[in-house]
Amino acid sequence: MQRCNSNTHNQLMNRLSPKKLLLTKWTAVKPIAKQKHFLVSKVILPEPPSEKIEFVEIEAVYSKKTTLIAWRDLTNSELWLQGWQ
Repeated sequence: MQRCNSNTHNQLMNRLSPKKLLLTKWTAVKPIAKQKHFLVSKVILPEPPSEKIEFVEIEAVYSKKTTLIAWRDLTNSELWLQGWQ
């Protein structure tokens, strides 16, 4: 029997890399403008390139509306769930 570790979810979310987020699927815990399924459509590269990636653009699957968010917001399980649920 596997023991459940309360940090398992946090460890999973800490493995997210902004460079690997492109085209990943997300579900908003609370719908945004009546939309809940999103796709990371663009990773915003910083200027200068030596800076860290801070933002991604998400696209609502149904309406195709795009929104710029801080990529780290995706690690907050009170806001986002990985995959479409």
